[in-house]
Amino acid sequence: MNFFQKNIGIDLGTSNTRIYLANKGIVLNEPSIVAFNNRTSRVIAVGSEAKKMFSRTPVHISAIKPLANGVISDFDITQEMIGQFLKKTTPWSFSTRIVASVPTNLTEVEQKSVEDIFKNAGANNVHLISQPIAVAMGSRLEVNEPTARMIVDIGAGATGVAILSMNGLVVSERLKIAGDHFNEEIIKFIRDEFKLIIGEPTAEEIKIGVGSAVPQSERLEVVARGRDISSGLPKEIVVKDNQIRVALHRSLRSLGETVKKVIETAPAESVGDIYKNGIYLCGGGSLLRGIDEFFRKEIAVNVQIVDDPLACLVRGTGLIAENFDHYKDILFS
Repeated sequence: MNFFQKNIGIDLGTSNTRIYLANKGIVLNEPSIVAFNNRTSRVIAVGSEAKKMFSRTPVHISAIKPLANGVISDFDITQEMIGQFLKKTTPWSFSTRIVASVPTNLTEVEQKSVEDIFKNAGANNVHLISQPIAVAMGSRLEVNEPTARMIVDIGAGATGVAILSMNGLVVSERLKIAGDHFNEEIIKFIRDEFKLIIGEPTAEEIKIGVGSAVPQSERLEVVARGRDISSGLPKEIVVKDNQIRVALHRSLRSLGETVKKVIETAPAESVGDIYKNGIYLCGGGSLLRGIDEFFRKEIAVNVQIVDDPLACLVRGTGLIAENFDHYKDILFS
């Protein structure tokens, strides 16, 4: 029967969806974006093709992100997106088992919605795993031992902060300050400072091009284009790294305060383990220049970015899917 069953790990993210097929590895990594025709109510593109249309569509076409802040905001559109992704990457089989990661604080109703989406997309069995545990698995951290490890997962829609031990959560916190929020802060800063209106794709380019959490050894700058507030005409400006640090300062401080809060509520022995083991950063937000140094100064412990921080979550779900019998006791369902 193993020959006729496909085991799949999925990271259903606000920004990107990644699919891991057992014994093959990551077979899909595409934006979680769907474009549909408002006149016919039909989906016309998903993933990378839909991203090309984002913020550039005519009136009768909408390109949207069906997930917000790490949770599903549009059930039907998400289901259509997942269905197309699975058809695109996984061959037909008699039985499909999916292991999907979910945020730590989802309600039972929200968990049930995630399960229903994958079942409606063709899965026979759906099992859920907490995101921090999946990250730890994908990063090869020994979280099955009686020693605490702290993970800060800075995604697109939300940041998860968790302390793990013996394959379980000791304490966790989740806040809506993450990559997308960074973009919003950049948009506001550019509007207020330069009187220029830019969209989310441009803000993302600025963040990647010159964004940093602490001063860098070299000065960075990037050209940004948008609509001048006064004239309504196109305008071009030069944005520097120190300006974007100002834009991101408040958000980064909030992340630092949340990490401190989680540590303060943890058992004393766990805090001792964190001092010894340090803090592990992952997710797209961990790629912001100098963010490990920022947390190192804020928390006064060693901070390191895990290997392949963008893919460690889906690798964790894939590892569990490949070795299901070994890990089934740590799954939600």
